[in-house]
Amino acid sequence: MSTVSSVRIAFQGALGAYSHEACLNARPNAVPVPCDTFEDVVRAMHDGAADLAMLPVENSTYGRVADIHSLLPRSGLHIIDEAFVRVRIHLMAPKGTPLEAIKHVRAHLVLLPQARSFLDQHGITSEAAADSAGAAAELAQTREPGVGALASAVAADLHGLDILARDIEDMQHNTTRFLVMAHAPDLTRRSDKMITSFVFEVRNIPAALYKAMGGFATNGVNMTKLESYMVGGSFTATQFYADIEGHPDDPAVKRALEELDYFTNMIQILGVYPADPGRD
Repeated sequence: MSTVSSVRIAFQGALGAYSHEACLNARPNAVPVPCDTFEDVVRAMHDGAADLAMLPVENSTYGRVADIHSLLPRSGLHIIDEAFVRVRIHLMAPKGTPLEAIKHVRAHLVLLPQARSFLDQHGITSEAAADSAGAAAELAQTREPGVGALASAVAADLHGLDILARDIEDMQHNTTRFLVMAHAPDLTRRSDKMITSFVFEVRNIPAALYKAMGGFATNGVNMTKLESYMVGGSFTATQFYADIEGHPDDPAVKRALEELDYFTNMIQILGVYPADPGRD
């Protein structure tokens, strides 16, 4: 006999959004908690409305998700897992609608250019909506003739819509990486391949970043991501977000972090977690 999980996971967007799909993939038994903004996701955690949070951090087509790297360090949360979701775009409409009847579609502004070839080929015009899952939900209610929505398969299933064309995105590699956040860190070694994420601020000395990075090179630690962002509007207080392969207890990682500490004003470990198979 199956039991319903009491774990609640918050995400930004409406039910049926790609963030919702990430939740279903990573925690299939958790109760989804939709939120309007990323800040609302964090607030849901601190208000006790959610036990976990799902936040997108980067996309293979569009790069870093805006403002997310500055939100993570001040969220008070810890990364415990990562999840990769292929952005599969499906054309959907009320049940019984044939593809040739669709003349117009609605979806989030970011999604529309990704299906441009298909839409042009079929002479379908498009209109931006606040979000794709919301466009699917509205269409299910209005059943507007000749109109479709572009969204995830989760949205189609949730709102009882027929999928008229699957995987219509122009780029088949489009993938979003999400982070699963919790109140407490999980520093256990749960996989042979672990990822450590952290932020740091280099000291205001010549070649500080170059010297800080030297410890990772000399100790053979692979850094898979390094991005800078400004803090508080200052042109001098630049922080860096980094992902490395390995666990802080690994001798090579420990030595690299010790050397990094010498050249920085601040280091904050955001999380230690297993590498998702989607990385490969």
